[in-house]
Amino acid sequence: FSQGVNQSLSGTDQVNAITNLHLATGRIGKPGAAPFSITGQPNAMGGREVGGLASSLAAHMDFAPANVARAARFWAAPNMATKPGLKAVDLFRELGNGRIKALWVMATNPAVSMPDAGRVREALAACSFVVVSDVIETTDTSVHAHVRLPAAAWGEKDGTVTNSDRTISRQRAFMAAPGDAKPDWWIIAEVGRRMGWKTAFSYDRPAEIWREHCRLSAYENDGTRLFALPGHAAKGNAEYDAMTPFRWGGAPFADGRFSTPDGRARLVPVGQKPVAAQLARWPMTLNTGRYRDQWHTMTRTGLSPKLARHREEPLVEIHPDDAVRLGIVDGGLARVTTPQGDSVFRASVVATQRIGELFVPIHWTDRTATGGRAGLLPRPLADPVSGQPGFKSTPVRIEAVATEWRGFVVVRGELASRPDCLWATRVAVPGGTAWDMAGNGDAAALDALLPKGQRIEAVDAARGSRRVAILEGSRLTAVLFVTRDGTLPPRDWLVAQLSEAVVAPTLLAGRAPGVQVDRGPIVCACFDVGLKIILAAIADQHLADVPAIGAALKAGTNCGSCRPALAKLLVTQGSAHVA
Repeated sequence: FSQGVNQSLSGTDQVNAITNLHLATGRIGKPGAAPFSITGQPNAMGGREVGGLASSLAAHMDFAPANVARAARFWAAPNMATKPGLKAVDLFRELGNGRIKALWVMATNPAVSMPDAGRVREALAACSFVVVSDVIETTDTSVHAHVRLPAAAWGEKDGTVTNSDRTISRQRAFMAAPGDAKPDWWIIAEVGRRMGWKTAFSYDRPAEIWREHCRLSAYENDGTRLFALPGHAAKGNAEYDAMTPFRWGGAPFADGRFSTPDGRARLVPVGQKPVAAQLARWPMTLNTGRYRDQWHTMTRTGLSPKLARHREEPLVEIHPDDAVRLGIVDGGLARVTTPQGDSVFRASVVATQRIGELFVPIHWTDRTATGGRAGLLPRPLADPVSGQPGFKSTPVRIEAVATEWRGFVVVRGELASRPDCLWATRVAVPGGTAWDMAGNGDAAALDALLPKGQRIEAVDAARGSRRVAILEGSRLTAVLFVTRDGTLPPRDWLVAQLSEAVVAPTLLAGRAPGVQVDRGPIVCACFDVGLKIILAAIADQHLADVPAIGAALKAGTNCGSCRPALAKLLVTQGSAHVA
């Protein structure tokens, strides 16, 4: 897997270098071979097939004059685009310069995900007309919209998707779209019709769009264009509805022949750019990426309590040697700063992080945290060929952030507003939400976050501790725990009280009566299995492999995303026994 190697200022050269190695060693067109996958988006291949990039026409055609003329003939479009448009980084630069007067954002959240996101927000705010299509009412991008269009979500849409190995699958809606939500194709077609292009946008179902897509793939295709779906253009609606998954192109290159005039592959000369010298103000390098159980800006995955269990807040990972040198402690707060901006993260001191480098996740937004904003940090620079931003190597510095108090609030449903303090991060929990918080000064203002209701409270002035619970009858509505010098209990038991019909008498103690089992951080989100439970089972039951852990605890037997973590724990425990 090569995912992320393209997110570099020399990403094209890096991808070509990997491809060169596969070609030179004959590892192309064979099971389990090839640099798979460079990118990791679902339907990313489908997006390329239909021309969903600024740098390409549809059906895998570029802007060579013959391709432009062919697409113009097919669509009877005399004003066909003749050159690539603006890629994402360039687009938002021109938006900020005032060249672009109108922008339609669909199914993405650039106010969070683009590099130098502060400038992106300024550009969105200054744009004369912004339209946002999304399945979520309010995002960091949609707050800048003049028009918001309710789009259908994944399970509400009908069409096809193409995965990274070119397998095309029918996607069938299994839920009705709520309210006025519509699929993107319908919205685009309606706009096209109302602009006067009734014939060009006369589609009334996804099957019609699919057939046109298939016709274009085969149009004037003498075999030099690998992408072709000739047999599917004539299929009717019933055949489309019943279509089973298939892979276009068969097994290209398996016979050693490539799509060049002589059938031979071409190695592409590449160059490795020298590593920039570290500057005194920016002595470290920042890498950004994903957490296992989250997706992009968490507009949907952030609503799931299960998916939140693996990583509940945005962490900046730092090597122990760097942490000691910079006075950063595990679990403390740290400010990450680049020439573009800064943001606060919870520090995670881990030996797996390379010395001199930091890692932060990309997912958190203004909706979910006061900090953790990775998009504010990278440079607005991109690979000159692909246009891919260099998310993986930003000059950076980090410093510890001191706070006078810390706490959390657990509430049924949602808080009316985000906590106004130095550090606050939201996590979905069963029955409601929780916010971890830290700050300076008087924490009494946090009381304004709590809903109205019967109030019980415990105060320890010596430790600067205050614990407040809000009840509605005998049921818990919210709790607020804050301390300056004392400790805070784990939240899990308090979260469980949101679902209880009667409040436990030990509510303000933050724990159930008797001895409690500490499960440790959650490793398997599907079955809620904690690290300490897994380690104990490995030791006590002499578990030797991941299937054995699954048989004993169910961990790793559902989605499988925690299996690599389980395998690492087995190695760690094995080393410990040997020692």
